[in-house]
Amino acid sequence: MPKTALKRGLFAAFALATTAFTVSGFTGPAFAQGVKIGVLNDQSGVYADYGGKWSVEAARMAIEDFGGSVLGGKIELVAADHQNKPDVGSNIARQWYDIDGVDMITELTTSSVALAVHELSKQKGKVDIVVGAATSRLTGDACHAFGFHWAYDTRALAVGTGGALTKAGGDTWFFLTADYAFGYQLEEDTSKIVTASGGKVFGAVKHPLNATDFASFLLQAQSSKAKVVGLANAGADTVNSIKQAAEFGITAGGQKLAGLLTTLAEVHGLGLQSGQGLVVTEGYYWDNDDKSREFGERFMKRTGRMPNMIQAGTYSATLSYLKAVKAANSKDAAAVSAKLKELPVDDFFGQGGKVLSNGRMVHDMYLFEVKKPAESKKPWDYYKKLATIPGNQAFFSVAESGCKL
Repeated sequence: MPKTALKRGLFAAFALATTAFTVSGFTGPAFAQGVKIGVLNDQSGVYADYGGKWSVEAARMAIEDFGGSVLGGKIELVAADHQNKPDVGSNIARQWYDIDGVDMITELTTSSVALAVHELSKQKGKVDIVVGAATSRLTGDACHAFGFHWAYDTRALAVGTGGALTKAGGDTWFFLTADYAFGYQLEEDTSKIVTASGGKVFGAVKHPLNATDFASFLLQAQSSKAKVVGLANAGADTVNSIKQAAEFGITAGGQKLAGLLTTLAEVHGLGLQSGQGLVVTEGYYWDNDDKSREFGERFMKRTGRMPNMIQAGTYSATLSYLKAVKAANSKDAAAVSAKLKELPVDDFFGQGGKVLSNGRMVHDMYLFEVKKPAESKKPWDYYKKLATIPGNQAFFSVAESGCKL
């Protein structure tokens, strides 16, 4: 055969083989790929214990439990501190997507940062799974086809703590609200639940993120005479506001504090003496059942602390993403997102969970009361369960969410 004919034949065969990997008949990756996952959160500021390096460790555990590889390649994990600044978070995410080959970003504590990275992920056609941020807008008016929200949101917190306390007689409220997107949304969602349950909102005051002195804000709450002071903040801000509320005698005077976003990490920071009686809503508690205890004890051996719902949720989100990549046999965002919405979430965190078409992972939430010191029988024995809130009651339906997908 002449050389030119041979070359033409080889080229045609190569083109045919290449086409087989790019049309609908493709059944697997053409070469070993692997995936790269980024955990982006606050690792040094007000939310460092709320998620922080502990969420990174939870993601690492999920990767190890999955087996460490997918699509014939290694699963890589990177992490960074966004310092609770949307511009910093967006710049890190842009570099991860454009230069470092990150396929999915998760955790994303702080709603303002999460919304910014969520929008960037939409523009770049990348998957993001928010765990640490609260705003229900992520699967509402800000939803996108590859965006997901995992552990909880402002609606679920409002239904849990807000609804329960109002129905129990705490029918007048005053809010201490963190002055950014998360606080506004949490106050708004809780106010709607309070009024729908027959209660009234007497007022609210905004405080800056990472405040140290809550005196003026607490005095306004105290003078409102509201039965419940709703803390629409989180992390160290919640811890500091509760400690200072005790100094002003707010609970001693008959008002009840509601930690609208309080997790096990903040209760640990407070201690039972200061935290006793606080009503909180979480999507996970390490001593809830056998599966939860098994994960909690493994996490404790690695970190020296029990996980809260953010850290447990980061494990669940990471593992679910990897299962979707495997099921799709691809890391293409559209293919993986379709599988995330198709596959059930059946791990210790989201038992019986499902992902809606707007990206909201729906699972049961739990209403807890912080134990008195005398009621606690072992380390990290902080909660007694008051109620289970079914997922379809805790979270917006797609129709209610405002998502235009």
